[in-house]
Amino acid sequence: MGFLSRNARKLLIVGAGAVAARAAMKAISSTSAASTLERRNHHGGIVSLKEGPAAAIGATTGAVIGARRPSEAAAAAIAGLGSGAVGLYDDVVGARPEHTAKGLRGHLLALTEGRVTSGALKVLGAGLSGLAAAALIDADGGREVRGGKIGRVTHTMLGAGVIAGMANLMNLFDLRPGRALKVATAVTGPLSGRDDASGRIALGTMGAASALLPEDLSEETMLGDCGANALGALMGLSLAARSGPVVRGALLAGITALTLTSEKVSFTQVIADTPVLRHLDEFGRKSPNR
Repeated sequence: MGFLSRNARKLLIVGAGAVAARAAMKAISSTSAASTLERRNHHGGIVSLKEGPAAAIGATTGAVIGARRPSEAAAAAIAGLGSGAVGLYDDVVGARPEHTAKGLRGHLLALTEGRVTSGALKVLGAGLSGLAAAALIDADGGREVRGGKIGRVTHTMLGAGVIAGMANLMNLFDLRPGRALKVATAVTGPLSGRDDASGRIALGTMGAASALLPEDLSEETMLGDCGANALGALMGLSLAARSGPVVRGALLAGITALTLTSEKVSFTQVIADTPVLRHLDEFGRKSPNR
């Protein structure tokens, strides 16, 4: 009975994330704001960014419904909706000339010139959301951390870095149809196996990502910064929820290395040049060469 009840609960969380994501996208489609979310993708086709808010709402809803403690639910809500909100702001105003900059380095250089871009605000917002979410999940986790107060602060700061770093990293994968959602599903699948805060957050995120994959692959919608930020932040929260300082440090180092590498190396080109990754990336896409 215990096994059946655990798996029924997992299905409920996945289903909640999926249903909430689908309902949110349908609701957004019926509003006047839907037309303002249309953009051209990498080969000139018209796609809608409505998938982004739908992903943020769906993944967060699933994680919150699955939470067993108020602080866990609050951490998921802040990570998903907070990171999603600043991403949506960047989606809406990021194309304006005063906000234009390329990559993380470009936004930081703009700051040195006295220009505050939407991308810089997105990084700041994701960082603050990550810090609040990490503090809540650490207060809830009951994990023993060495080093007294300094050790606990370091632990939480590392968690914030993992959450914000994953939010930014997911943006780097949202460059081709279905890619970011496949990455989200591949990461959250193994994380969802444990019946703890980490697993429950991953289940809600996986439900939303899976439910939105068909339209993304068909090039009708895309995540944009809003959806990529939200899914990435919740994935980071799931990773942080099960990790001590050493693992968090290793995760943050890996995320930072990938982010810095992306400034010099095209992930799209690496995937295209690696047969296994290329086939996985193109699987289900309406036109494999896109």
